[in-house]
Amino acid sequence: MNKTKSIVVAILAIGLGLTACNTGATRRNPGKTYAPDMTYSRAYDAYTHNPNFADGETSRLPVSGTVAQGHELPDHLVEGDTNAYKTFTTNMRFTDAQVTEGGRLYNIYCGICHGVNLDGQGPLFTSGKFVAMPANLKDPKYMAMSSGTIYAAIKYGKNMMGSYASQLDIKQRWMVIAYIRKIQSENGGSPFTMGAENTETASAPADTTVAAAGTTTETTTTTH
Repeated sequence: MNKTKSIVVAILAIGLGLTACNTGATRRNPGKTYAPDMTYSRAYDAYTHNPNFADGETSRLPVSGTVAQGHELPDHLVEGDTNAYKTFTTNMRFTDAQVTEGGRLYNIYCGICHGVNLDGQGPLFTSGKFVAMPANLKDPKYMAMSSGTIYAAIKYGKNMMGSYASQLDIKQRWMVIAYIRKIQSENGGSPFTMGAENTETASAPADTTVAAAGTTTETTTTTH
């Protein structure tokens, strides 16, 4: 009798052991989850109704004051605010390699019109595509132009020149301007002050682009 009981117990134990083994197949009964709505949150598609918010919208605006990754540099310019353009500037300073990169970007996006020598003799003009010559950035008029005004032209466009805001991010725009200022300084312009050597420490953070507080809007007739 004891032998029979032992056999039965052994069979049961083996059966339970085999049942407990994970064969790698899909488990049809994964068990129970306490408060499943807390473990598996319900997803809402963008632009659909969402009862969790007072306005019922799933897509949310960024929290006030936050900045998207890759856009850490502030940029407060408003299109048409030419008074602000004149005083808009940056504390960023660039290494020789960054100025060289600014030159590469200039040749890609600007040289086609303004020329690789900044003289307005770009291929689109010399080929006869343009009736009027693009801005000669070596002209005293443009050497004296504020960096903020040049920045605004890159961001919003000017006259026949379109906006390059989608092609150049904030830092790249300033790198292009640094390159322009460097070339201008070598051709009778003001001394170049956007180089890293102009700061006490070249590695110091340089992300404090600033704009004028004024918001008066005026119209200028400076030609591109």
